[in-house]
Amino acid sequence: MRRDRPVDSENKGNDMNKNNHRRIVAFLLIIGLLSVCLTGCGIGDGTGTKVVLTTGFDKDEIFRIETSTCTLPELMVYLTTIQNRYESVYGTEIWNTNADGVTLEENVKNIALAQIAQIKTMNLMAGRYEVSLDEEEKVRAENAAKTYYESLNAQEIEMMGVSRKLIESLYTELALAEKMYQYTIKDINPEISDDEARTITVQHILIKTYALDGTGKKIEYTENARQAAYKEACEVHGLAGEEDADFDELIRKYSEDDKATYSFGKGEMDPVFEDAAFNLGTGEISDVVETEYGYHIIKCINTFDREETDANKIKIVEQRREEAFGREYDAYVSTLTRNLNEELWNTVGFIHDDSVTTQNFFEVYSQYFGA
Repeated sequence: MRRDRPVDSENKGNDMNKNNHRRIVAFLLIIGLLSVCLTGCGIGDGTGTKVVLTTGFDKDEIFRIETSTCTLPELMVYLTTIQNRYESVYGTEIWNTNADGVTLEENVKNIALAQIAQIKTMNLMAGRYEVSLDEEEKVRAENAAKTYYESLNAQEIEMMGVSRKLIESLYTELALAEKMYQYTIKDINPEISDDEARTITVQHILIKTYALDGTGKKIEYTENARQAAYKEACEVHGLAGEEDADFDELIRKYSEDDKATYSFGKGEMDPVFEDAAFNLGTGEISDVVETEYGYHIIKCINTFDREETDANKIKIVEQRREEAFGREYDAYVSTLTRNLNEELWNTVGFIHDDSVTTQNFFEVYSQYFGA
């Protein structure tokens, strides 16, 4: 029901390192929303972007964007980091899953490719705006590279094909990309009103109108089953409206949502659910509300949460900054020529070796570049 973007919350360590890691993960999520299309076709993409067939790739060259290139070892650092983070949480069996015929491994490959392509694009963008790292930042990149490279065992170095100099280059590019982002948004500080950022807290009872099959695919109820669900929702709504009703007990008895309480601002939930919730006063109960998930009975717990509203203001400001950067970035990307070495790309895969477990590439970056 919630429309929020997924957030990486796997990080370990002390609170400062957690915050720093969230910062770099958030940055990667931002650039993950932006589009860099790499292709081997000699055609345009309808946006004015120049796409040409480029010959003469070096043997380890994955892609080329204007004068910037990405090598296979560079990509493998990103890909192996993401792979091992998944496996540390879900185990190796996670790679047996697929969606619409696309394996999770293929999706992760695309994520790694997109992240590093966007970082290299932002480095080109930094050159255009004359944004650069200062000497102190370069030293931090060098020290971060030393720390990460020394954390690798011999097998990891060999299998990824990396050197300390290559790792230093990756950290330098990552730092410059983030600096470019901060440069672009530095003057964007919109005033957000309490009403715009207002966050409310509600409880709800959900009677579902769908089931999940063995693969987790959503199967909609038949019309008869939907009618039965609606009848049950109406009965529960009647119970909730009784003078001595215990809404918490009704949730425990009838609700098919694992979560009973939601705090949210405008634009974060299913629009129908959200509209009904924002029109309730504290303690009021909605009519039966239908969404794609089923039938809901909503009870408003708090029409204005000061702490959550203030936090939401910060979130909205960051969204506005992301949007502004996205417009600037997209306009720049549309001028670029880029090309993917499809022959090499099609051979890229995970490293399946018990001694290759490295996953702290971004944590090390956060240690040296965290706020």
